Amino acid sequence: MNSLRKFVAPEYVIGIDALELVGRYATNFGARKVLIVSDPGVTAAGWTAKVARRLVDDGVPHTVFNQVTPNPKAEEVMQGAEFYRQQGCDVIVAVGGGSVIDCAKGIGIVTSNNRHILAFEGIDNVNVPMPPLICIPTTAGTSADVSQFAIITNPSEMLKVAIVSKAVVPDVALIDASTTVTMNSYLTACTGMDALVHAIEAYVSTANSAVTDLHAMEAVRLIHANLLRTLAQPDNLELRSKMMLGSLQAGLAFSNASLGAVHAMAHSLGGLLDLPHGECNSILLEHVMTFNFSQASRRYKEIGAIMGLSLERMTATERQRAVLKEIEQLKQAAGIHKTLSECGVKSSDIPSLARKAMQDACIVTNPRRPNQRDIEVIYGEAL
Repeated sequence: MNSLRKFVAPEYVIGIDALELVGRYATNFGARKVLIVSDPGVTAAGWTAKVARRLVDDGVPHTVFNQVTPNPKAEEVMQGAEFYRQQGCDVIVAVGGGSVIDCAKGIGIVTSNNRHILAFEGIDNVNVPMPPLICIPTTAGTSADVSQFAIITNPSEMLKVAIVSKAVVPDVALIDASTTVTMNSYLTACTGMDALVHAIEAYVSTANSAVTDLHAMEAVRLIHANLLRTLAQPDNLELRSKMMLGSLQAGLAFSNASLGAVHAMAHSLGGLLDLPHGECNSILLEHVMTFNFSQASRRYKEIGAIMGLSLERMTATERQRAVLKEIEQLKQAAGIHKTLSECGVKSSDIPSLARKAMQDACIVTNPRRPNQRDIEVIYGEAL
């Protein structure tokens, strides 16, 4: 409790119509021209244009780079940075999910530091701050809008790299749950489970703290109580707002406590097969929890209690079984039924996947230190 700890978070505004403030914030940053970073799906849903109109209303010139793909690729970042320079931009607005926000962060890093984005892999390697970055998340899951992480894919190595730095924390997050109503049910489920994994991994992380614990446990409570209700009532803005708040709480937790083996393994999967990140996390969660349980049983018990389980009179084995069953039932009820083999993973992929997962920054704070063979076994159980 008395040891020194550092915590980072951006300024954030949460509530319906928060995105309406984008022009005001851009003006406050002295924007001469804004680069809006988005993707085709968010653009088709109308959110990119709505943000652009708000900038126009406030007299802020803008241009749009919306060629971001899921699991953003290094060359997309480099193309976006070149476009930013060519257009004479000086502020970035990200409108989208985690892929868009991570790409926007990458563009900011490159334009300020004048090096290839992959040169910044690791912790605290971004020396020069980014241009002002305003994030408008359109999913309730990744929390990239409040975190000090940027995840970029290196296609030539089939590897996702983690860039972790306080310089990567956005300046402002405008968290508006109305943007999430255009998500389909499967994306809602996967991003909601992603947020739940953020909270669980942050709570059992070896870098947890009293501050991050508060955020993590509130995130577990909000997501567990509201994910299935949101799937049943997708147009209910009150429920969408609760999921957005849960995602925010989970982001504040993991950005400051880091993550664990679920994310390390999911990053490896995403790099090899370009799989959806939230789906990978969902598939792996209970298998990693099983591996970790002996080292984090008390904390997993507390997570189970927050989810409404009565665990006090159970044996340790019964508690483990009950918590894992609750996670599995939530995932199944949300419609996430796939195994890794159904996602295209082959047993022959596992050694390479495990080797890359062991190199991921998130593995360092997993509560039980695995070796490569341990990770291979977990992947095998998830097949």
